[in-house]
Formats: sequence, C-alpha cells, structure tokens
Amino acid sequence: MRDFTIWFMSGEHGAMKSTEEYSRSDNDVKAELERLRKENEALKKGSSEGLRMKVSEKGAVSVYGMGRFPVTLYKEQWLKLLSMSDEIRAFIAENEARLKAKD
Repeated sequence: MRDFTIWFMSGEHGAMKSTEEYSRSDNDVKAELERLRKENEALKKGSSEGLRMKVSEKGAVSVYGMGRFPVTLYKEQWLKLLSMSDEIRAFIAENEARLKAKD
C-alpha cells in the first residue's frame, strides 16, 4: 500500500493543510476529551466527599453533593427550614419505618 498526503484548502486565504495537520488537530481533540473526562471523574469523586455551596445566578443558595441536582432555596426559605430542624428530625424519627435511605 502506498503512502500519500492529501491537501485541503482552508482558511480565508486559502491556506493548504495536509492530512498530517488534520490528524494532529484530531489528536489534540482526543487529548482534550481525555483530559475533560478525567476532570469530570475527579469532580464526581469530590462531590461524594462532602457538600459545597454557592450563590446561584438568581441570588439563591445552592447546596451541591446531596444528589444529582443541587438543592436551591432563597435565603428566607433556608432560614425557615433551619428554624424547623427539631421538627424535621422528630418527623424523620416518627416515620423511620416508612422512609428510605439513599446511599
């Protein structure tokens, strides 16, 4: 089988690019994809280690790490919920048999 190079016209000035240049850029894309996959895995592992919070675009408090999606409430909602912590704990204790646990 014979080796050969194919040339492509590209760019606004009609610059020529060879198949080697395209394959190098393809390798760059593959390397970037692999880097992003590793970063994504690291972020997934980090979220299972604990909770983290951030202020949302709309000014609410978002808590990440409890599930697939963040739990987002406005300040007043969080304060109201936190003020009910004893009642929430009592409710959970009273309904322990009917409640499921998520790992």
